[in-house]
Amino acid sequence: MAAVPELFNAAEWLVTRHARATPDRRAVVAIDRDGSVRTLTYGEFDDAVAGVAAALVASGVRPEERLLLCMGDTPELLAAFLAGLRIGAVPVPVSTMLTPVDIAAIATDSRARLVVLSAEFTGLAAGLAGQRDLADVVVMGTAADGAVELPRVDDVRVRSWAGFLADGAGLRERTAQPYPTVADSPAFWLYTSGTTGTPKGAMHRHGSLRDTAVTYARDVLAVGPDDVTFSVAKFFFAYGLGNTMTFPFSVGATTVLDRSRPSPAGTLQVLREHRPTLFFAGPTFYAALVGAGLPADAFAPVRACVSAGEAFPAPLFERFTSTFAVEMLDGIGSTEMLHIFISGRPGRTRAGSTGEVVAGYDAKILDDDGAPVPDGTPGNLWVRGSSAATGYWQRMDVTRRVFQGDWVRTGDTYVRSADGYFSSLGRTDDIIKAGGIWVSPTEVEERLRAHPEVHQVVVVSVPDEAGLDKPVACVVLADGAAVTTDGLVAFCRDGLAAFKRPRNILVFDELPTTATGKLQRFRIRELAVERLGSARSDAPVPA
Repeated sequence: MAAVPELFNAAEWLVTRHARATPDRRAVVAIDRDGSVRTLTYGEFDDAVAGVAAALVASGVRPEERLLLCMGDTPELLAAFLAGLRIGAVPVPVSTMLTPVDIAAIATDSRARLVVLSAEFTGLAAGLAGQRDLADVVVMGTAADGAVELPRVDDVRVRSWAGFLADGAGLRERTAQPYPTVADSPAFWLYTSGTTGTPKGAMHRHGSLRDTAVTYARDVLAVGPDDVTFSVAKFFFAYGLGNTMTFPFSVGATTVLDRSRPSPAGTLQVLREHRPTLFFAGPTFYAALVGAGLPADAFAPVRACVSAGEAFPAPLFERFTSTFAVEMLDGIGSTEMLHIFISGRPGRTRAGSTGEVVAGYDAKILDDDGAPVPDGTPGNLWVRGSSAATGYWQRMDVTRRVFQGDWVRTGDTYVRSADGYFSSLGRTDDIIKAGGIWVSPTEVEERLRAHPEVHQVVVVSVPDEAGLDKPVACVVLADGAAVTTDGLVAFCRDGLAAFKRPRNILVFDELPTTATGKLQRFRIRELAVERLGSARSDAPVPA
């Protein structure tokens, strides 16, 4: 007879055990939109999680029901996420860059029972009307937000964060002990466009959080209780979730949260005032930091910078490390694997290489027929490890393509050196990763095709001056069209989230096709590179 699995609840492991052992140890430093700072100890933060857990129970949320969290990086976001885990529910943190149409699609797909919105994102409530399973919308505001007007959502109860917590005040005893989950219990979902362009929920287990802490955080970062982490990548990314919560809380360290929009000036202030020892961002933001003229000692308190989300160009790598004299650890992770599984290591990084396989993972490179390729030969990157998602919610076909036995197809083309270093050669498919976020060319093309004066459009990735891929639209206008590129930009602005909008729109008389009439994307990309290389202003199309 098989043994009964040992109880394991990730919220208790990440927070409550530290609250019991070191209740006065600093857990969270939170910077609000007005610059005010809140600090919570592990004891205080565990109490906050317990309060949200009671409020969820009072709202009628049951185990495995979904909670959609569209919130800025605040203690309330982390508390809501962990409270969901504590009661056995499934928190779903989603991008704060969504449109009302986007959030409606995810709410429908996930069958969300409750949605929490930060005050600055209440405009998204318009997309929540008519959701069959939705019963509650909660609006989270802090003193920095002042009075917050609650949106109206037909047939749904809408409450303030304070009212939500007050309704659960009498039920704390019911959540004194965590729901009896095990490592393999459903824990949380992260939505990704991945390799299909269609949002789909990658389903993760309670044990996956611990797995990333004992693999990457321990093997590469050697994170300890005296570390202070700061992640420019926001919590709704798998990358940001680990940096912001899993890694520091796994060892009783401190996380710094900044609710504001990332900027070089804001980052410098965080570095100066809160002195993080581990700093996390993506290549696009590192390029912005290099270009901002920050002082050479800006990263003095940081023992390591970490990058993920897109390939790190070698020239940018060398420029950043030489400018700030800090070690850069590039890596590749994915929503499906939860965090980084190939990474540079302290003392042995190589510019232009993603690095070596992280302890606890295996990686292989296969050709299109599934056969291993020799070192030095490009192929398709596959990875396996215990932090892999269990699959995609309600997406059987794509789950079977991506998750094959123990192995996960990443959709990246890689090459491995004889001494075990992996280097990226780009995406295997046409999906673009811009600023660390998946962008589906099909979605952008469909938006532009909806313009009555656009005859043909292809969206391709073109590297900017820092070597980072950005979406560029190549269009053929209809006969007699009068629309300008600025007009097309405005059209995209009205229908696409900011990160999906093309950075440049190039007008062509015709686009190259094959003998059978299919558009030659590779040739179109070459033409875009040539056009931008010879006449680039280096200023992006206004967003």
